[in-house]
Amino acid sequence: SVVLDDVDEAQADVKLMDMFTNDAAQQMKIGIDSLVLSGIKAAGAAANQGATAGASSANLNLGTDATPRAFSKSTALDVILDMGLALDEQNVPEDGRWIVLPAWAGALIKGSELRQAYLTGDTTSPLRNGKIGMIDRFTVYLSNNLPKTADLDSYIMAGTRDAVSFASQITNVETLRSTTTFGNIMRGLNVFGYKVVKPEALINGIIVKA
Repeated sequence: SVVLDDVDEAQADVKLMDMFTNDAAQQMKIGIDSLVLSGIKAAGAAANQGATAGASSANLNLGTDATPRAFSKSTALDVILDMGLALDEQNVPEDGRWIVLPAWAGALIKGSELRQAYLTGDTTSPLRNGKIGMIDRFTVYLSNNLPKTADLDSYIMAGTRDAVSFASQITNVETLRSTTTFGNIMRGLNVFGYKVVKPEALINGIIVKA
């Protein structure tokens, strides 16, 4: 909920309520992202996480709390390729694959050899437009809301659109007068939920900056 004071509204030459509600929407997005990412940080199949991941090979190191996988400019691609291989070993389709990395990991990727457009096949370097795009069939997303271990190592996750079901709906928006000041209160009710419906299509890893 946000409050628009009558005095502020009278003296402002911009639409304050639009600004406040847009900011509230962004803060709500951050809150939902944090809850969902924390909820699925270890919800993948047993063969899709840990130091012995891989449904058929059991030799893919995706990191553990005790020994997270080192992530640097030189190892970033190897980590992502191993996550893709873990999905391959589960016979998961290639369509709709995604991976979520912390912002610092994205910065390392942009500083690696992948910043060169002739390697990525893009028309513009990721270093120029800030967009990492796709790596090994994954659409790459960056988030500051990924959970961390007790040692502040970062959880990462990858999968397909079939891995997690998510639904969100603004069920009610209302405006009312404040009882404590001269102003309008605008508040909304957002109902959402999520569930991992296909654990074999979800990969969980733990990385540390190296």
